[in-house]
Amino acid sequence: MSEGRKSMLRGALGRRNLLTGVAAALGGCAIPSVRAAAAAAPATTEQGPALRAQRLTWAGVRLQLEATTLFLDPLITPDVWGPALKDPMVPFDVSTSSRFVLVTHRHPDHFDVAAARKILGENGRLVCAPEVAAFAASVGFKTRVAPLYEPVLLDDDFTATAVPAVDGYGDPQVSWVVRGGGRRIIHCGDTLWHGSWWHIGRQFGPFDAAFLPINGARFAWRKPVSEVSAVMTPEQAVAAAVVLGARLIVPIHYGVVGADGYSELPDPEGALLQAARRRNMPVEIVRPGDWLTWKGRGVT
Repeated sequence: MSEGRKSMLRGALGRRNLLTGVAAALGGCAIPSVRAAAAAAPATTEQGPALRAQRLTWAGVRLQLEATTLFLDPLITPDVWGPALKDPMVPFDVSTSSRFVLVTHRHPDHFDVAAARKILGENGRLVCAPEVAAFAASVGFKTRVAPLYEPVLLDDDFTATAVPAVDGYGDPQVSWVVRGGGRRIIHCGDTLWHGSWWHIGRQFGPFDAAFLPINGARFAWRKPVSEVSAVMTPEQAVAAAVVLGARLIVPIHYGVVGADGYSELPDPEGALLQAARRRNMPVEIVRPGDWLTWKGRGVT
């Protein structure tokens, strides 16, 4: 490893000493849960409220600040995957008056109408790309439309920007860049590898964390069958994180076993850690329901 790379990693560790999975990912050890560390972390810092991120079921993520809760691709409907999804459905209650749901695309494992309704209630807003807005309005949601690369100020706490993604079916899909609590994250739904990573990284990076799909899923529902992964593989997720300038990978979108016509790569977590070690990329395995908390100032 070059001296410049070593210096960068030492600086990242000093800024985010809570992320205990970094050393484990680089050293090849099993990565512990962050539940205890997150629970002990303060809700505020000298720079203001600390951003907390909870991994939900499947691809879902919850971002929490004092006055605002933001959800990305929340899922609570068990029938979407049935028993093939081995992780439990993570329950959630929202106490903040300001609340938002961001969806990457219309597929029911990412746009769960029941989950969005429970979160938003009467006053919350669903944020989506223009291609999803008509459907969202037709099922009763108040929407904020986010064209590509146009930041949407959600309130005093969060700004969200839709950026390009590529869907395995060719349906419209976006990824989300979210800024809040002095931090910047990217959530990538179930995108394929694509050529816009460099543009996103230059315009919005670096990122404190990249929530990236890793299961390399293949499906036999569309004919003829391609036998090509329709979701990023672990190796592609690491490459995307490097190009994006991400300081941490948090893997999402894996854990379906036995679904008819749908298969994941074997051991996506292990493959991710192996690929990450080769490129000195920190990884945090966050189990559904567990929290990740950043302390101090984030990216600028």
